Amino acid sequence: MRKRVVLTGILAFIATIAGPAVSPASAQNRLGGHMGFVLPLVSRANGTTTTIADDFVIGFPVGITVRKSDKFAFDLELVPNIQNNPLNVTLTVHPGVVAGLGNGWGAGARIAFDVNQPSWGFTPILNHGLTTVGKDATLFGELVLPIRFQSRGPGNTTTTIGLGIHLGIGF
Repeated sequence: MRKRVVLTGILAFIATIAGPAVSPASAQNRLGGHMGFVLPLVSRANGTTTTIADDFVIGFPVGITVRKSDKFAFDLELVPNIQNNPLNVTLTVHPGVVAGLGNGWGAGARIAFDVNQPSWGFTPILNHGLTTVGKDATLFGELVLPIRFQSRGPGNTTTTIGLGIHLGIGF
C-alpha cells in the first residue's frame, strides 16, 4: 500500500513538472452545430411503399459538429421524430462523418440507433449550403437515405429504405 502511495506521488510530481511542456489544444479543431427539420418523403419495406401523404412524420435534428479541417467533420446528431397516426414520438442517436466536396457540397454517412426500439441502421447523406445568414451561419439542404433494420422477433428482420429531405441552419 505504501509503495502505491509513493509511486502515485512521484507520478503526480512528474506530471506537474511536465505539464507546461505539453502543447495546448490546436485552434484547428472547430466546434459548430446545426438544427432544422427532416421530412421522410418515401419509404419502402416488405414490398410496401409509404409516402409522406400516407404517414406524416417530421424530425427535428440537432447536431454538434467537430471540424478537424475544412474537408472533414465528425457530427453527433440527435433526432426526435413525431409520427401523426398512430401518434408516436421516437429518438434517433445519429453519429457520423461528413466530407467536404467543394463548392458548398458535402457527403457523408451516419450510424442510426433508435432509442428504445429494436432497430438500427445507417444513413448516407448529401448536403449543400444554400445561402449564408449573417457572419457564421449557413442555410442548407440535405438529401438523406435512411436504411434501417428492425427486429420483429427471432429470424424476422425487416429492412426499410427511405428518402428524405433535411433543411436547416448550420453554425
